[in-house]
Amino acid sequence: MKKAERYKGVLSWFTENVPVAETELQYKDPFQLLIAVILSAQCTDKRVNMITPALYEAFPTVEVLAATTPEVVYEYIKSVSYPNNKAKHLVGMAKMLLSDFAGKVPSEIEELMKLPGVGRKTANVIRSVVYNKPAMAVDTHVFRVSNRIGLTNNSKTPLETEKELIRYIPEEQIAIAHHWLILHGRYICIARKPKCEICGLKPWCKYFIKPE
Repeated sequence: MKKAERYKGVLSWFTENVPVAETELQYKDPFQLLIAVILSAQCTDKRVNMITPALYEAFPTVEVLAATTPEVVYEYIKSVSYPNNKAKHLVGMAKMLLSDFAGKVPSEIEELMKLPGVGRKTANVIRSVVYNKPAMAVDTHVFRVSNRIGLTNNSKTPLETEKELIRYIPEEQIAIAHHWLILHGRYICIARKPKCEICGLKPWCKYFIKPE
């Protein structure tokens, strides 16, 4: 099967069967989403959503978060992975938003990646979800699913995966495709034992159509 045919089949199936796909992180504005995505690194969205309501209430604005200390923030986020580092990142992020970006979450990847705790994946999530830009955030789910299905050629890094997906997915579908792949990896194409029996992508899946 040619790669273009595989992409066409996969994207057509998702378009028809999963017309709505969006982040499962809970937020009300770009600032809250940035907080949530920083917290979600190597942590489940479910866990992040459990702690963010109290965090958002305690630190409703960039100014309030920038004025506190990592030690105070830690008490709100200590149940997530790497809470000490993330507490420092959140306070540092808020301070830089005030000093460098007039308190607003930037939209360009180079500017976003200057913020403490923001790598390329987090920056692409913000660009895609908040600013509706054709950005492909590659997390562990996207990386695994893309390789397993055959959308990528055994790419070795998230950046390789990102570049190949962007090359083949139409620009207007990149933002939603990011969520399609994440959700598929989270609930169907799971790491240890993919649920092939209930997967609609079998006709185009390299993993399922193993050579005899």
